[in-house]
Amino acid sequence: MADPFKFADDLGPAKIIHVYEPAINLRAVLVVDNVALGPALGGVRMAPDVTTEECFRLARAMTLKNAAAGLAHGGGKVVLYGDPNMPKADKERLIRALACSLREVQEYILAPDMGTDEECMAWVKDEIGRAAGLPEAIGGIPLDEIGATGWGLCQAAEIAAAYCGLQLKNARVVIQGFGAVGKHAARFLAAQGAVTVGVSDSRGAVYNPDGLDVDALWKLKEASGSVADYRHGRKQAREEVVDFDCDIWIPAARPDVINKENVRRLRAKLVVQGANIPVTAEAEQDLHDWGVLCVPDFIANAGGVICAAMEYRGASQDEVFTAIKEKLRHNTRLVLDEAKAKNILPRQAALNFAGQRVKKAMSYKRWSIF
Repeated sequence: MADPFKFADDLGPAKIIHVYEPAINLRAVLVVDNVALGPALGGVRMAPDVTTEECFRLARAMTLKNAAAGLAHGGGKVVLYGDPNMPKADKERLIRALACSLREVQEYILAPDMGTDEECMAWVKDEIGRAAGLPEAIGGIPLDEIGATGWGLCQAAEIAAAYCGLQLKNARVVIQGFGAVGKHAARFLAAQGAVTVGVSDSRGAVYNPDGLDVDALWKLKEASGSVADYRHGRKQAREEVVDFDCDIWIPAARPDVINKENVRRLRAKLVVQGANIPVTAEAEQDLHDWGVLCVPDFIANAGGVICAAMEYRGASQDEVFTAIKEKLRHNTRLVLDEAKAKNILPRQAALNFAGQRVKKAMSYKRWSIF
C-alpha cells in the first residue's frame, strides 16, 4: 500500500478523501490542504487522467494563492475522473453525486476549475448549498464569463513586464490554452496594445509573427471549438506552441507543460503562469538561470479565486475587478522586488510571503507547533 502521508509537511494536507461509486463510475479525490485562514476554497477539476498527487499539488497551490491574496480561506481541490465533454446528463449526474458525497465536509467550498463551470456549481449549490463561481441568474459572478483570472493575468503581466525591460504595448504574446482563462487574457492584453502572435488549444496551435485577430479566434472557439481552424497563420501541433518566438509566454491549461524535456525550446523573456503548476520546479530554475522571468502561478492567476471568494460574501462585479487589480499588481511587485533584492527565484519570494501568512494563522490554532 502506498504511503498515505507521502505528501505531508508542516502545512498539510489536513485531509485526503477518496470518493468512489461504481454504479455511476464516480471516482474523485478531495484534498483539504490547510484551513488555518478559513474554510478551504478551491475548484473541481475534471479530466480523465487526474491523480491524487496532482490534486495535492493543486490544493497546496490554493493554500498559497488564497494566503497571498489576503483571503479568509484555506486551500483545497477536487479532481474528478472523467471526460468533461461527456453528455450533459451524465456530467450532471456525476457532479451532483460528487456534491452529495462531500456534503459533510464543511471546511471545503466547491468552485469551478478546468472541465467544470458555473452551471456545474449551480448543480452543487442545489444539492448542498456550498459553492462559489455561480451563474449570474442565481446571484453569482460568473468568473469564466467575465474573465476574472484573465483580468488578473493582465495586471500581473503589466507589472512584471517592466522588470524585463518590456512594455505591454506591442509586446508579442503566446498563450498556451485558449480556453476560459487564455482567451480572456488575450482580450485584456490586446486592450493594452499587446499583440497575440500564437495560441494553442487541445486540437492544435497557430502562429503568425504579425499578430492574430483575437476577436476572430474567439468566434472560432464559439463556432468550432478550436483555434486550429484559424486561416491566417501557420498551423502546428499543439505541443509546438512552446517553440513560438515571443516576449511573453502564458501557460493557461494543464500542469507541467514546461518541463526538463522542452524548457530549452521556450523563446520568451517573461512567463506569466495562468494555469496552476504549469512549470516544473526544475524547469523554473533553468529559466531563472537563463534570465527568463517567471511570475508564479499562485501570484499571477489569483483573479479567479478572489472573484469566487468575494462572490461568496456578496460583493459586486465592480468591487471584484477593483480588488483583483489592486491585489495582483501589489503582490506581483512585492514578489519581484524581493526576488531581485535577495537574488532568489520569484517563486521562493512568493513562498516566503504566502507561507508566513499561513504559519501566522496556524500559530493561533489550538494544536499549533509554530
